[in-house]
Amino acid sequence: MAGGGFVDAGNRGRAEQYEYRITPYFVFASFVAALGGSLFGYDLGISGGVTSMDDFLKDFFPHIYRRKQAHLHETNYCKYDDQILTLFTSSLYYAALVSTFAASYVTRNKGRRMSILVGSTSFFFGGIINAIAKNVFMLILGRVFLGFGIGFGNQAVPLYLSEMAPAKIRGAVNQLFQLTTCLGILVANFINYGTAHIHPWGWRLSVGLATLPATLMFIGGLFLPETPNSLVEQGKLEEARRVLEKVRGTKNIDAEFADLVDASEQARAIKHPFRNLLKRRNRPQLILGALCIPAFQQLTGNNSILFYAPVFFQSMGFSSNASLYSSTITNGALVVAALISMSFVDKFGRRPFYIEAGIEMFFEMIAVGITLGIYFGKGSEIPKGIGVFLVICLCLFVLAYGRSWGPLGWLVPSELFPLETRSAGQSIVVCVNMIFTALIAQCFLAALCHLKFGIFLLFAGLILIMTSTIFFLLPETKQVPIEEVIFLWKNHWLWKRYVTDEDIDGFHKEEDQHA
Repeated sequence: MAGGGFVDAGNRGRAEQYEYRITPYFVFASFVAALGGSLFGYDLGISGGVTSMDDFLKDFFPHIYRRKQAHLHETNYCKYDDQILTLFTSSLYYAALVSTFAASYVTRNKGRRMSILVGSTSFFFGGIINAIAKNVFMLILGRVFLGFGIGFGNQAVPLYLSEMAPAKIRGAVNQLFQLTTCLGILVANFINYGTAHIHPWGWRLSVGLATLPATLMFIGGLFLPETPNSLVEQGKLEEARRVLEKVRGTKNIDAEFADLVDASEQARAIKHPFRNLLKRRNRPQLILGALCIPAFQQLTGNNSILFYAPVFFQSMGFSSNASLYSSTITNGALVVAALISMSFVDKFGRRPFYIEAGIEMFFEMIAVGITLGIYFGKGSEIPKGIGVFLVICLCLFVLAYGRSWGPLGWLVPSELFPLETRSAGQSIVVCVNMIFTALIAQCFLAALCHLKFGIFLLFAGLILIMTSTIFFLLPETKQVPIEEVIFLWKNHWLWKRYVTDEDIDGFHKEEDQHA
């Protein structure tokens, strides 16, 4: 799932001098920017529901509709297996992957606000094209526009929220993006539940309503201020100071403003951030933060459930309406999980959330796999009691994921990178996440067909491996200043082989030179 943010180091000597008040101006800016998460969430929730609607299948995938109606005469696992149908879902994430590079340039050179406006515009047109689609080509084209919108939004919105938020509440504000993503998924499921009763164009209303959050985000974006960080980067120091005073609700912003200027100068001093990321001392961040954690987030299998929840429940024998209702319940659990994460992750830490949830998710996938192996795939509907048990298992799975591997998959990488490689590292995080999101979306239904209940046992095995990796390789970053994370590597049983005292001395010498 999509969401996350950046964590700024600040200056240890001046951070205690920061002052702020929660102003209406700040609340407005945060709310409007966080709407970017609703775009991502709405699409996650809508796409699976639409692909399970009979009217949609009749118009574009009649062979799947016929296969669905004949489910009593074949293996239920395979009735939605079609690569063009899954391309309808995954094409968005391929487009988002490509657009991330353009979004990075716009965000850096034109500002965060501009990327928000571009993203909402592209998402709007994608919704229009999908709503009036006459053939599969138009469907895919609309998904590409939606993907461009999400690519720009995921690049700019977390950064915008992080830069606008006061340092002491930055973690909670960052997770607004995760919360609005979850709310977008939930709202989309309610919409699908309603439009499923509107024949034959209900599905068009579902995809067309994507224009609503895009419109709200665009109109609100017209009134958004640019972040002080971006204005400093563009050399607009006076304007940056005025915005910072207004956002913080105080004139006493000298310390924070000085840190913004210093950070901008340090960032400009780094000529080759990607090359720096390959240095030996940055090996832990590269392996864990840029590669493993964003891949792990998708390999849990949660997004497969979110993409195809209605399809999956129908494959299990639920009626069309019951499947949409069941997926709504599971996505409601995701919203609850996001609130839990926002409230407690800074209290209990990252590792406990990862490890406890990983153990829980492992047993839930085992339970689902074994239950499906016993009762499902025989050409008949599963007993009602078993169906309820499966829904409960999946709800508990989503609840565990939503408070741990989902939001932490973005938060933890942003904490691991030092300033010199933070931008490059975050770019790799986004790319790896989108690659695995697209691959999972494209392959899940085929894997469900060929591996049958074994797909859930496979996810259980992956979760066990990934949880073990976190247990042995990830140090706790709770309440550790980001500029001191490098000391965690030096004291780690494995990473101390790559981060030495000389590396730390060189790291601080480079910081002093850049300052």
